[in-house]
Amino acid sequence: MFSVEVRQEERGTVLVLRGELDFDSAVQLDEAGHRGPGAAASGPVVVDLAALTFCDSSGISALLRLYRDLSAQGRALRLAAVPPTVRRLFTLTGLDQIFTVHADVHEALAAAPAGPDTAPGAGAPAPQNRKESA
Repeated sequence: MFSVEVRQEERGTVLVLRGELDFDSAVQLDEAGHRGPGAAASGPVVVDLAALTFCDSSGISALLRLYRDLSAQGRALRLAAVPPTVRRLFTLTGLDQIFTVHADVHEALAAAPAGPDTAPGAGAPAPQNRKESA
């Protein structure tokens, strides 16, 4: 059984996921993502994964859609308390370079906003093709 609890906190919105995030339940995350962090809300959206017991590719796709939608609104998506099995999945797929992960919800809400040069995956300059004359 899967559930999503939406809480509006002083510093942002928290989505608490419980159970298995898969093909059948991903629609619940999509719906919560659209109704939960409304346009009037501010701050980051933190997805608390502490009680998540399973996540498949459909669940990852739902998290990526939420990330994309929030980014379009200028809001950050932060993940908290990611279980080891899900963290391994993020590492294998390269999503650990996209998602910002925190130890818990409190830390995620307290984190400083990410700027363009502190966003996940940023920091390394783009490679340049240069030829040096000999």
